[in-house]
Amino acid sequence: MTPAAAEPRVLVALATYNERENLAPLVRDIRAVLPYAHVLVTDDNSPDGTGQLADQLAAADPHVHVQHRTGKLGLGTAILAGMRYAMEHGYDQVVSMDADFSHHPRYLPALLAGIQRHDVMLGSRYVPGGGTLNWPLSRRLISAGVNAVSRVLMRLPARDTSGGFRCYRVAKLRETRLDDLLSTGYSFQEEMLYRCRRAGCRIGETPIVFEDRRAGSSKADLREAARSMAVILRVGIPAFFGWDAIGEKAR
Repeated sequence: MTPAAAEPRVLVALATYNERENLAPLVRDIRAVLPYAHVLVTDDNSPDGTGQLADQLAAADPHVHVQHRTGKLGLGTAILAGMRYAMEHGYDQVVSMDADFSHHPRYLPALLAGIQRHDVMLGSRYVPGGGTLNWPLSRRLISAGVNAVSRVLMRLPARDTSGGFRCYRVAKLRETRLDDLLSTGYSFQEEMLYRCRRAGCRIGETPIVFEDRRAGSSKADLREAARSMAVILRVGIPAFFGWDAIGEKAR
């Protein structure tokens, strides 16, 4: 597959912390599905050597780029760093996805097809054709509850507000308020979608099946879940009554 003359510049942004076992095969599969896309690895000083491996991949492939951060600064700030990289380097579209194969590269073409008609395209577990594999009932209930709260309070026109497999139109990101985000962790997904809605973005969804990571261990824990819900409520309750968490009149 070769890109057409007018092929958009696409950046696939991966936020990594201790993903050495997953990184090389994931980058390989992304490049196989989208040979014209660039891949950005934003590594939070992983002690397992993920950052060093990313440098090796970048040295072997000019489509791979690396950002090194000083420590584990939060998923939300890592995704935001990828967005800013896309804006600073002239990309047309930026995809965010997990670095552990929970989000499979086979869904990338559907995300990019959808972004032709939308400004934000979500890989959704909760539309027909989507789903999750091997999730316990407790995890399914928590996810459903978080999504319901976010949709109602923030008036989000999407079924899957917490998923991290997304494609953004970079031109619309430039119109979205990104300097005063409250979220640094997992609640970044809901708050970012809220900010995009307020910027007038057209939001679409395409089905994906979310799979458990292939290797390594999950970074989620109850403390992070509690922090994320607190931020969702802090943003969502004022938004429900027509104001945002900063005090500006919401749209």
